[in-house]
Amino acid sequence: MNYLQKIGKRFMLSVLAMILFVSVASSSVYADAAADKGAVPAVIEKTTRSVVAIIGKPIDNKKTVEKNRYDLAHGTGVIVKSDGYILTNAHVVKNMRNIVVVTSDGQTHPGKTTHFDEESDLALVKIEATGLTPAVLADPTDLKVGESVMAIGTPLSFALRNSVTYGIVSGMDRSVLSKYQLIQTDAAINPGNSGGALVNMKGQVIGINTLKYVQYGVDGLGFAIPVATVQHVLDHFFKYGKVKRSSLGLELGESWEAVVGLPSSNGLEVTYVEPDSPGAKAGIVQGDVLLAIDSYPTRNQVEFNEALKNYLPEQKVRLTLQSSGSSKIIEVVLGEEHTSSETVIQDADGSYIDADQGKTWIGDSHYGWSMKYPAGLVKANEDSGQGKSVLLVDAKGEFAISIIVEEKQSEDISPVGLMKKMADDGKGTLLEKRFIEQKPQSYLLLVKKNERGEYYQTRAFSKGDKVYYLTLIVEKEESYNNAIKRNSYSDLLDSFVLSFDASNASLKDISAYQTGNMVTTEYGLVFETPLEWSKREWGNGLNYASKDGEQTLSVQVSSAASGDTLKDWVARQSAKFNDAYTEGYKEVGESNETVIGGTAAIEKRYASTMGDKWRQSHVIYMIKDKYKYEIKFMYPKAAGGEDMDTLISSFEKSASFTKEGVNRSLGFIQDEEDLTDLNKTITYTNKKYMYTLRVPEAWQGVYQRELDSPSAQFSFNGGSLNISADDRSSLEETIKRIEQDHKKSTEADANYKNSAADEEMLGMTVRKFTTTYKSRNVPYTLVEYVFEKNGYVYSVRQRINDAVKTDGQWQRLENAVHSIQLLDK
Repeated sequence: MNYLQKIGKRFMLSVLAMILFVSVASSSVYADAAADKGAVPAVIEKTTRSVVAIIGKPIDNKKTVEKNRYDLAHGTGVIVKSDGYILTNAHVVKNMRNIVVVTSDGQTHPGKTTHFDEESDLALVKIEATGLTPAVLADPTDLKVGESVMAIGTPLSFALRNSVTYGIVSGMDRSVLSKYQLIQTDAAINPGNSGGALVNMKGQVIGINTLKYVQYGVDGLGFAIPVATVQHVLDHFFKYGKVKRSSLGLELGESWEAVVGLPSSNGLEVTYVEPDSPGAKAGIVQGDVLLAIDSYPTRNQVEFNEALKNYLPEQKVRLTLQSSGSSKIIEVVLGEEHTSSETVIQDADGSYIDADQGKTWIGDSHYGWSMKYPAGLVKANEDSGQGKSVLLVDAKGEFAISIIVEEKQSEDISPVGLMKKMADDGKGTLLEKRFIEQKPQSYLLLVKKNERGEYYQTRAFSKGDKVYYLTLIVEKEESYNNAIKRNSYSDLLDSFVLSFDASNASLKDISAYQTGNMVTTEYGLVFETPLEWSKREWGNGLNYASKDGEQTLSVQVSSAASGDTLKDWVARQSAKFNDAYTEGYKEVGESNETVIGGTAAIEKRYASTMGDKWRQSHVIYMIKDKYKYEIKFMYPKAAGGEDMDTLISSFEKSASFTKEGVNRSLGFIQDEEDLTDLNKTITYTNKKYMYTLRVPEAWQGVYQRELDSPSAQFSFNGGSLNISADDRSSLEETIKRIEQDHKKSTEADANYKNSAADEEMLGMTVRKFTTTYKSRNVPYTLVEYVFEKNGYVYSVRQRINDAVKTDGQWQRLENAVHSIQLLDK
């Protein structure tokens, strides 16, 4: 019974995961002022009513089944308006739904995020309440290092809400994983304190707790968002609904001193200028150094961000720059920075923390089973994609229940067949084994005790081509043999039925069965691929393929040039494809305008062949938020077209864009095709074998490292150019060998056409062989040149398939061959 051992291991790991939590202890260096300590109770009495606990369900951005009712997240908030506006950290509510706010007097209120700003890590939650006590914000200029402070929050557990820790302001103007400056404090800040208040001894909020630095041997190192930033963000929230940030359109790099935390006066180096940005319009170029914005120095990135807080978009500022070794001052009209953190989409599943409220049954609609669902039962894990197995664990860790479904079994297997499938593996002690006839479903019962003292009771059911294994695992013998607990276990197991009533509102469906895999990219694009497809590590971009590799999907993302349109881009791509193939070897479909994932798109189909098999591509073009998305499906044209139509349709229905999924480091991605010039060439030199030539830069092999190799090959789609140098054979021997090879081919196949002639080239007479043939139904032209110089016999072979023998491609191949120059010794 190996599967029982596996269940036991999963059970133990799940129980440990449930009861294990990490507590990061922190001792504070208390302030010495006895007067301050004596005032602590009064300050707490004054401020704690303004601090609340925030509890909710964590959101998993991936398309997975609902997690269990004990999977909760929490943080802290500060009341800023009496009508129910509560300030907290953005990271507290970013991935939270079913928000519940608990006030200091124990009252609960459903809440909803109304404002969100990830850059400052601040957000507003609104509850429907009046008469609340808003916190008093301190004067930013009164803050001093060394003054006594208290942190109020909800560390580690909901039961610890409105906990107070005491310490001092350890430092100001800190920069730790933040866009703006932070306050440093030694007041204990632990998980769950995020979003709580850091208050002074006047009962005024001087900051919003945001994080604690945790490392072995590090203690008393917490950070808070200073009240100046808090006031700035709140002002923008209530005026504009978001934080309006100014932008220069520059990417800036810090000096070495700034990176390691040393004082620096070097300014910020401009590493990239976004096209059409305020910086570009003002003439700022890469390599310039930004020294100041008006009177605000910009010696590091945080100072730059703090300086921009003083301005709104469209305002004019004076920048001090160092450019080409001299200092200059220019005026710039600021633009607006657009980030993905302006809004948070909240799930409208209701306001209950327990999303399973009212659910008394649990089951799987796909595999057709259900059973009672007591409040203490937790879904520990479930296999992804199919949901053939699920592990349910008691919240107190006393027992677990495993349900495993085996498909494609014999129809209506007999009791004897079930017994054979449940054959004893000889491990542990067999306590009971019998077939139980009962309605609505008979089953085979097996009870064992393993070497660790755990009890297993397995019931095996058969229905159709499926066998269901329902297993109870009890860790302790005294629990299994306890009459009361034994009855409760039996009641739960007896409730298991091989049916699922979709009309039963009290039945929770935990089916994880999927027809595809949901892919969430860091470019904001989300889509579904077939379940049996896998990601492939080839080429550029994101690539997925069927098991045999015949059907593929590739996603290419690049930045759109200023002023570029979707139609213009598609027209360019179509023209490139059209120019790449000759007539009879290509097909170009009509453009179809559509909308995918709420974004305008154009679909287009292409097909091409080298003369043998046709390959078809269905391409979806989209431009969103200055990025171009080229989504290409490729598959054999001859077969599977209907299946691919279904697959493409499923992709389009599943595709969407999410701002939350975009990598915050996503910058400008150059589209190489926008820069590619098919006629641009680079020089290839082989000094050892004494020749040089110019080859189109777009060909493969032009950057190969082995420049002294006796053979060099350059290739492109459907063609190649090969040069080899030989010092072991004479010119006559080489020519004779080539002639014999062509003669044999001509005699073997009348369609093999070959001719030979002398031609003037490189200031000498060279032997030229021209061949036309169809290999495996792929027609091609092969031209070979053979000559001798400097003790080497050179062979130059240019080959191109008829499918791509356009005037332009043939001319590029000819130009490369005739650019060859032989070097003197």
